[in-house]
Amino acid sequence: MFTTIFVVLDHAEAVARQVGEPYGTLVLTFAVTAIEVSIIVSMMLHGQNNPTLARESVFSTVMITSTGVVGLCLALGGWRHRKQAIVRQGTSAYLAVLAALTVMTLVLPTYTLTTDPGTFSAAQLGFVSVLSVLLYASFVFAQTVRHRDDFIEGQAHHVSARTASHESISASALLLMIGLIGIVMLAEQVAASVEDALVAYQVTQADSIVGALIAGLVLMPEAISAIRASLNNELQRGLNVAMGSACATIGLTIPGVAAASLLTGRGLTLGLPAADAVLLVLALFICGVSFSNERTTFLTGMVHIVIFFTYVFLIFIP
Repeated sequence: MFTTIFVVLDHAEAVARQVGEPYGTLVLTFAVTAIEVSIIVSMMLHGQNNPTLARESVFSTVMITSTGVVGLCLALGGWRHRKQAIVRQGTSAYLAVLAALTVMTLVLPTYTLTTDPGTFSAAQLGFVSVLSVLLYASFVFAQTVRHRDDFIEGQAHHVSARTASHESISASALLLMIGLIGIVMLAEQVAASVEDALVAYQVTQADSIVGALIAGLVLMPEAISAIRASLNNELQRGLNVAMGSACATIGLTIPGVAAASLLTGRGLTLGLPAADAVLLVLALFICGVSFSNERTTFLTGMVHIVIFFTYVFLIFIP
């Protein structure tokens, strides 16, 4: 599985170089998000109803990307290059979309009155899903068309798509999709086996562990790509990969699992417990502070990493 991940990463970076930024990062983001949706839906339908698995997977994705991956990008890049520049307009846009989507889908269900705490009614779930897709589609339009320059560093560090042959782009994209399908098949088996083992041993935090496992396995290609970009002094590209994955997870995964829940009649619990909600708000706040300046340092990344370690610790000792 790890061999497949590194092969996929090479093809994803080849596609990214050929089509240029920010389109290159979107290729991997969309592919990984589609994989995550398929894994979560298949796990939801695996055995008895598991209403909190989707919530834990999405929450884990947001925490891993916004604290773990972003923290490593900032810390390692800052350690090698002392200071690195970011495009504040682009990172602020990422954070605004991420904050709106996370609060609307993971925090708001705890305070609605129509159904039990933590859940949406069918009408509320459909309404929030449509708004999530609409907001994410608007963000992608702004990133790729209307305000593309806000997500690209001033230096020209990408290769124009016109200089690459269509055959090489098609071959890399095809091999990328084949590799990602292989990852999802392997990850699904691993996650299902881990879930069965945790249930057999009556581990109380089974959903949190499985959700973090799914998110970690699926995000590994993006995480490595983002860290590589940061070490190459392309921090904005690394942040595009990391934060774009978090936004896509909320904007596309939640509607996907919501549709599966409505079609199959299986319950879906989205509202986070109080401790997780506090960690989520803290992660968003620290991102806002880190991205408020146009330059980042090693210390900025260490703050994110400390929050990530806290999240991992509380998975096992809540």
